[in-house]
Amino acid sequence: MIIKIDDLAGPAIQALLQEHLDDMAKHSPPESIHALDLDALCAPAITFWSGWENNVLAGCGALCELDPTHGEIKSMRTVTTHRRRGVARQFLGHIIAEAKRRNYRRVSLETGSMAAFAPARQLYRSFGFARCPPFADYALDTNSLCMTKTV
Repeated sequence: MIIKIDDLAGPAIQALLQEHLDDMAKHSPPESIHALDLDALCAPAITFWSGWENNVLAGCGALCELDPTHGEIKSMRTVTTHRRRGVARQFLGHIIAEAKRRNYRRVSLETGSMAAFAPARQLYRSFGFARCPPFADYALDTNSLCMTKTV
């Protein structure tokens, strides 16, 4: 898979991000959805990547700089046809490597606490992420789970 910085202008990535937002709405109440839309993902503090296998979109992910020592993983999503093929694992490794390159001390994320998010939580735990209190602008929410790891 080739992972590259993406400007979010292509129809394939826009469709995947809309699928991501739709899926969040399906599994989470509105007040617990923290997925970013296209405009928010274009913020200067966010680097967004897409992953491609044979010129076919396989997944995406982003890293938001919260401060010079702390990054947040955002918008990790695997295209349905590429699930269970290691795409998310490759993206997570790529994002963590970038956080290290930037000299961040830690990387955090927010994910759902419901059953639909169990595979994501398992992936994050396998990379050493552990549950943590809410960070940045997050608040305690029974539908959300915050995780962090030092890098």
